Amino acid sequence: MNVFIGIFIFIFGLAIGSFLNVCIYRIPLRKSILFPASHCPNCGNKISAFDNIPILSYLILRGKCRYCKEKISLIYPAVELLSGLLFLLLYRNYGLSWEFAAGLFLFSSLLVIFFIDLKYQLIPDVITLPGIIVGFIFSFLSKSPPFLESLIGFFVGGGLLYFMAIFGDKLFKKESMGGGDIKLAAMLGTFLGWKMVLMVIFLASFLGATAGIIFIILSKQMRGKRLIPFGPFLAMATLLTIFFGSQLIELYLGLFYHI
Repeated sequence: MNVFIGIFIFIFGLAIGSFLNVCIYRIPLRKSILFPASHCPNCGNKISAFDNIPILSYLILRGKCRYCKEKISLIYPAVELLSGLLFLLLYRNYGLSWEFAAGLFLFSSLLVIFFIDLKYQLIPDVITLPGIIVGFIFSFLSKSPPFLESLIGFFVGGGLLYFMAIFGDKLFKKESMGGGDIKLAAMLGTFLGWKMVLMVIFLASFLGATAGIIFIILSKQMRGKRLIPFGPFLAMATLLTIFFGSQLIELYLGLFYHI
């Protein structure tokens, strides 16, 4: 990995993370992500370029608005840092390639989805539907996965979650999974292909079930409620599959070998 290119990509990721924060805040409110310019949601004052430097401005301002002193959510620098680190990891994995470009788009989308779904239990169509098209386009450009695997991945990802939703609705007598989760799984299938999307859904289900059990144990009042939306688990499972998929498969097979 070229160190200087890596540094540039990390800084670029921080800057993209700043834009992703705008998306996370405005998309659920159905506001334009381009206009008006960045401003404090509390006092409405325009944020200057000096106060909009990723992470650094947050530290200089001590996590507060320069004008009204309202606290700035820690999510803002967290998204910027995560974006920078993910971009760097993708460059380390793929170098400057079409796979790298596809990963930038995919993980930028997943970061926005992660935080929106966590807060609003909503996965916006404005991200997943264009994302499906972009996933197919990259299958022609990168050929990893090739278009046929991408197409099958679309049906496997979306179809599997659709049937899981039907089964869950009948089992729990209420909506167990939203349409946004199904569209997200379909989008992941176009980027990852059917083999990897199967692993993503398996890992996401495992993570979600584990988290649900922990919350139920910690709080009886949460029993029977939908504790956490499924989108964040799909996002985390995608990260694990892309960066640690081979190791996880080896670990899984190793458990059976030693039994």
